[in-house]
Amino acid sequence: MTIEDPAEIRAQYRRWQFRVLFLTISGYATAYLLRGNLSVAQPVMGNALYIDKDVLGLFLTLNGLLYGLSKFINGFLGDRANARAMMVTGIVVSAVLNIFFGLNSTAVALGLVWMMNGWFQGMAFPPCARLMTNWFSPKELATKMSIWNMSHQIGGGVILVLCGYLVQYDWRYCFFVPAGIALLYAYVLSRTLPDTPPSLGLPDIEGTASASGEQTGAEFRALVLKKVFMNPFIWVVSVSNFFVYIIRFVVFNWGPTILTEVKHLKIVHAAWMVAGFEWAGAIGALLAGWLTDRYFSGRAMRIALVYFVLAGTSLCLFWIIPTHSELVSAFFLCATGFFIYGPQSQVAIAAANLATKRYAATAVGLTSIFGYGSTLFSGWGLGWLVKHYSWDVGFKALMAVTVVGIVVFTMAWPAKADGYDDEPGLH
Repeated sequence: MTIEDPAEIRAQYRRWQFRVLFLTISGYATAYLLRGNLSVAQPVMGNALYIDKDVLGLFLTLNGLLYGLSKFINGFLGDRANARAMMVTGIVVSAVLNIFFGLNSTAVALGLVWMMNGWFQGMAFPPCARLMTNWFSPKELATKMSIWNMSHQIGGGVILVLCGYLVQYDWRYCFFVPAGIALLYAYVLSRTLPDTPPSLGLPDIEGTASASGEQTGAEFRALVLKKVFMNPFIWVVSVSNFFVYIIRFVVFNWGPTILTEVKHLKIVHAAWMVAGFEWAGAIGALLAGWLTDRYFSGRAMRIALVYFVLAGTSLCLFWIIPTHSELVSAFFLCATGFFIYGPQSQVAIAAANLATKRYAATAVGLTSIFGYGSTLFSGWGLGWLVKHYSWDVGFKALMAVTVVGIVVFTMAWPAKADGYDDEPGLH
């Protein structure tokens, strides 16, 4: 039944927009509990099971590659599938795989399970992209997506702190406990998460209606090719994501190991410090979204470039400044988080706006291929360098890669979102 009364439509939209924002944030944060746990568990798990850093890094790489491929492939499905069913399925299967991971002790079994976990984790974001771009107009999408992006920091921060305590008892608890939490919340999502506005009898929100209405499979594929794969800016944005995720994953995945081995912190302190990296990132992402809408006319890659330069600078200072002060180390690590989560959120926003809401999940899926392809360096590559050389060599390589990333970001400077009435340029 279609709702036609304008006052009722506005009231319904206010209510459902709040619900969509809250449930997608909490739902994605819940999914994060099922993959951020390895970061804290791996220093203890590696020692207990005699697994080398290059092997642990390979876990991260294989998981990341499968996750990125899954987000890309499921992006096609996400643009047409029911968002609630897709998200719940991904969380439930990922929770079961976490239980299997905690029950195993051999490197081969652990690696295979973590690879499969990466695939089903990739089912969490496409439905979020579908919902956010269907429920919010392009002119407010940067701000709303930046608020949604806090799901990364909420989930990441919570799991780091939780596992920081659980790992002191048994590293396996880092997988059993989050799995139980996720299964419970997946049931909540199955009962409360909506799909698109038309599925509830509401009209498309202004600025998001599909010009061509329902499309056949062939028409959909042709327009995906035109809107996503033939748009050069989406490719540049996607490549930029490769460099963003290198910095992000080096800190998130290896942070507890670096802090315990190099800075000689206790595992609980290290977990809290990397959680601070995540929570500072939430503030940085919010500010980046507001700046994009307010001063950059939806040109998300402009603020992303500035943030990326500052993120690389902060991480460099974290490494090169000699200090035994936890406070100083925490400051530079949090500054890195503040700045890296700006481009992390804005890349997705840029891709979604460039592709328009009808093909947003596909475009964001493409950026994920490159983002999680970064685990070739941040996972196995860094683990190999550290095992055969040192953390110092690993960080020098990281700084070199960051400089290349800055060059790529500058190429996306002219990219502009659809849905803005103003002329190109700042205002």
